[in-house]
Amino acid sequence: MTAQLLTDAAEPVTDRTVVGENLSLPLFRTLSGVLAGHPYLKVVVDRAENTWHLLDTAAHPFHVNYIATRILGMDLAALDAGLDAFNASVYTDPGRRFLLGVLSLHTEQVTDGRERTFLVLETTEADTMHGELLAFFYEFVRARVDGRLPLLLKPANHGQEEELAAISELCVPRILSHELFGSRPRAPLNPGEATGRLRFFRTHEEYAAAEAGLGWTDIVAMPCLPDDVPRVAGFLNTAPITPLSHTNVLASGWGIPNAIVRDLEELVDKDGLDGAWVRYRVREDEISLERLDHEPDLRAPAWHQQRIRLEPPLLEDVPVLALHRLRSADRDRYGTKAANLGELHHVLDSRTADLTAFYGRPRPPREDLYGHLAARLGLNAPSLAALRAAAAAFVATTVGAPEGVALPFALQQHFLASSPALQQGIGKLKMALELDATDVLDSLCLQLQHLIRHTPVPESVTRQISQAFPAPADPRGRLVVRSSSNAEDLPGFSAAGVYDSVTTAHGADELLDAVRQVWASLLSPRSVRLRHQVGISLDDTYMGVIVQEYVPASLGGVLVTCDPTRREDFRNVYLNCSPGSPEQVVEGSVLPQQYLYNTVEGGGRTVALGSSGDGLSAATRSRLADLCLTGRLLQSHFSGSDVDRPLDIEWLMTDRGGFRLVQVRPYAL
Repeated sequence: MTAQLLTDAAEPVTDRTVVGENLSLPLFRTLSGVLAGHPYLKVVVDRAENTWHLLDTAAHPFHVNYIATRILGMDLAALDAGLDAFNASVYTDPGRRFLLGVLSLHTEQVTDGRERTFLVLETTEADTMHGELLAFFYEFVRARVDGRLPLLLKPANHGQEEELAAISELCVPRILSHELFGSRPRAPLNPGEATGRLRFFRTHEEYAAAEAGLGWTDIVAMPCLPDDVPRVAGFLNTAPITPLSHTNVLASGWGIPNAIVRDLEELVDKDGLDGAWVRYRVREDEISLERLDHEPDLRAPAWHQQRIRLEPPLLEDVPVLALHRLRSADRDRYGTKAANLGELHHVLDSRTADLTAFYGRPRPPREDLYGHLAARLGLNAPSLAALRAAAAAFVATTVGAPEGVALPFALQQHFLASSPALQQGIGKLKMALELDATDVLDSLCLQLQHLIRHTPVPESVTRQISQAFPAPADPRGRLVVRSSSNAEDLPGFSAAGVYDSVTTAHGADELLDAVRQVWASLLSPRSVRLRHQVGISLDDTYMGVIVQEYVPASLGGVLVTCDPTRREDFRNVYLNCSPGSPEQVVEGSVLPQQYLYNTVEGGGRTVALGSSGDGLSAATRSRLADLCLTGRLLQSHFSGSDVDRPLDIEWLMTDRGGFRLVQVRPYAL
């Protein structure tokens, strides 16, 4: 049997596009396709002819192709040659002839338990219709749709929301994106497919009791998976989380499917899925669980054979250095996180890096996106040199890099070598790993962590730390101490949430305790297991440490320079934020506000309001758009030869209103 959560509609075999007809529900169903579980239909309003076209979804996947070939008589080669100009004529020209949109069909539960069916009209996210055009578009469509079907206009971006604010909802009834989709029962988080045994846990206690027995053949389902979940075949969440949660970053890095299915418990009880072998698929427009009638012949997933190669760590004595003195090549002495922040300082200070490479890549039929970048930067047909200079200046004036110092691997090595008990414990752990003695692994790791936290720091190490990091003006000033291992923030192995950071250290004594806690996290049972699974030797793994003064933040969060749920999307940057520091978002202690920003045509939209229930001001959203464009530009430098490889950036907005990036690393896809 199949528990089908979202399904694809059958594709029509002929073109059934109609022109000028009123729209009934049967006609809608005849022409529509399905996207994200909802039937939808493309419409084109021709203002010059005072008519509209209802496009057969299967025959006409793109509005502009239909307009060019079927209405204007162009061929596709001519359209492709001038695609950006044509798009501007239908999406941004205030006096445009054609209005392009989508009608989607939705249902909701009403008070007496019945379902209400209604239509939603929206444009594309890059459309800049002003208020008068939006009202005209709505009224034109409303007059031609079956009056028994409620019709709501959904603004496609923040600009349209602001335009509609001056228009009465009695004239143009509307619904916002987060109102329509924010509480939907099912949502993809990380696409993929897996076959395995479904393990459904209603509580964390149930999960904890079974955790030790979970393996790569299991698909784990529960309200909210813990950050330390082991590598398994797939994830399912029954409570809302964000695509930028730690567990979804892990799902992305491991290449396993992950989704939100709020009514999973009902499906599990109905179809007896707990403990059953299932085939689990997550796509943008489909989430499915298919129960299998026999145990499948399984092969280990790709991540099970994954091997990560580390450059040998360099352990010679080097000084504690200010972050701005590091470059990316220092990762083998100070760790990846510190080296990336040092490289960020260099990019911002020197303004010599080419930050336009992402926009220079061909995006057929476009030769490049330089023109779009110029528009985002307010330039008119600049030379490539001028565009690069403007991009570097924009980034340097939009964000700052954190101040602080980096402790090299050598200090950890001196600390470990100072204690015979630590050396003996590390030797036992290495032997257990070589013998694959998993039954004693956890206890050995926990004993070592306890020893590290309570072993005195040698005077020579203490002196280097205290001399390099000046005392704050307030002796009890708050310090932030972060991990910077050579086995984190790597392509294919982000180690998100694996190592410790301490955000509340005060004074010299607590600083040393915090440094030892970060060092100890390198030997936690989970971190040791994860590295061992991908072939990272304990001998090659070291921990650097970043020490910074705490900077109060009015807003903080995470952005990734992609849309995690749509891998083919090269336009959008996904951003999460909440009041205060980014730790709340990273740790998942709050459900953050979620936004998408288009870094090609411009504009942004709200995905969800999170725990706060309130949106940000238009001015703050505009500044977040600049932050997202900055992330996209930095991608050109930090992604190396593959400029399409996205970044994962932690950021905060200080009380003075400036942005500071506190972490830059690859985002695993």
